[in-house]
Formats: sequence, structure tokens, C-alpha cells
Amino acid sequence: MEKVVLKASAREGLGKEQCKKMRREGKIPAVVYKDGKKGLSVHIDTKELWHVLHTEAGENVIINMDISDAGKHKKKTVIVKEVQHDPLTDRFVHVDFHEISLTEKLKVSVPVVVKGEAAGVKEEDGILTQIMWEIEVECLPTDIPEHIDVHVDELRINDAIHIKDITPPRGVVFLAEPDEVIVSVEPPKEEEVVEEAVEGAEGAEEPEVIKKGKKEEEEEGAEEEAAAEKKEKASSEE
Repeated sequence: MEKVVLKASAREGLGKEQCKKMRREGKIPAVVYKDGKKGLSVHIDTKELWHVLHTEAGENVIINMDISDAGKHKKKTVIVKEVQHDPLTDRFVHVDFHEISLTEKLKVSVPVVVKGEAAGVKEEDGILTQIMWEIEVECLPTDIPEHIDVHVDELRINDAIHIKDITPPRGVVFLAEPDEVIVSVEPPKEEEVVEEAVEGAEGAEEPEVIKKGKKEEEEEGAEEEAAAEKKEKASSEE
């Protein structure tokens, strides 16, 4: 697992206005927690944080944090616990770090990376569906994998890869249920037959046309019958 150095400075101002001022100055407010105790409030440089989070390890990167506090320096080994972003600009708003020990196991989520092209997709026009994008694992900080590779070349239609089908890296334990599906290949979707729908619509209109014609015929017949009766009555009166 990759390790990086991140400089931080202790901060006293905890209000919203103070945090806004920091962000305008290119700094991000953050808190370092340990074992559920009250956290240490710090601020870090926005650009440095961006570089830290864009290593191959992503948010699981192990950070050697160098904290400057009243002229003294504290060294802490931390990992990212949570990153808050502005919903409109996606800029960093706040970061929570978790102080760790390199000799104690921890639980983290590791991204899944699909490798290869499924035979069911390439040869049978199937659809590859990825169900799990992350797998929760437990291991020592130094054993955290950057990602879990899932090879799908042999998958055919209706095949799937489960947690139990993947061998975890050395020192890593998967916490997900063994039968949980990671990826699967589904049959191709059937195309809708538009012509049949059109024919069905035309067929539905025919009875209406026939019914309408019959009604008109009945009306015409009634009119002729009334005219005949009127004529016959007039003749009898004469």
C-alpha cells in the first residue's frame, strides 16, 4: 500500500465563518479522530489533499500526517474516513481522518476492477452487469489492496462470479457474504416488434368503422321507411 506525506496545521477557529475564510485561502478544515475520542482540528492545503487522494490507492492511501502546532510537530499515521464535497462545485468542503496503528487490523472498502471481456458478451451478445463496485475487507493497513481484480473472460450467458469465487490477496479477509454476486452476464434483451403493434392498432380500428357504417345504414333505412309511411298516408287521405 502506497504511503504519502501530508502537512497539516492545528486550528483554533471552529466556526462556520472561520472555515469559509480557510477555504477562500485555499485551505480545507479537517479533523483527526482516534478510537472515538475528541478529534484534533487541523487544516490542510487544498492542492496537497487533491494529490493525496489521486494516487492509485485513492481514499485508502496511508497518510503520514505532519501536524504543525505552536511551533512543534506531531506525527500521525492516518487514513481518510470521509471527504465532504460542495454539491454544486464538487470542491472539498471538509475531511475526516482516522488515526491508525500499522499493527492493528481495520475495515475498509476496496474498489472492484473488471478485467477482460466476457465470452457471453463477445460471442453471444449478452450484457455484462456489475453488481458490486466495492468489497469490504479486513486487514492490516499495510495490506490494503488498491483494488480487487475480477476476470470475466470465461463468463457466458447466465454465468456469474460470486465473492466465494475470488481469492483474496494475502492477509486480506472479505467481509461480504460468500454468495453475493459481483458480476453476471445476462441474456440480450429482445427487440420489440413494432409492426405487430401497428397491425394490432389498425385491427382495433376496423370494428369502429364497421359499427359506424352500420349505424349510418340503419339511420338511412329509418328515414326511407318514414318517407314511405308518409306517402302512403297521403294517398289514403286523397
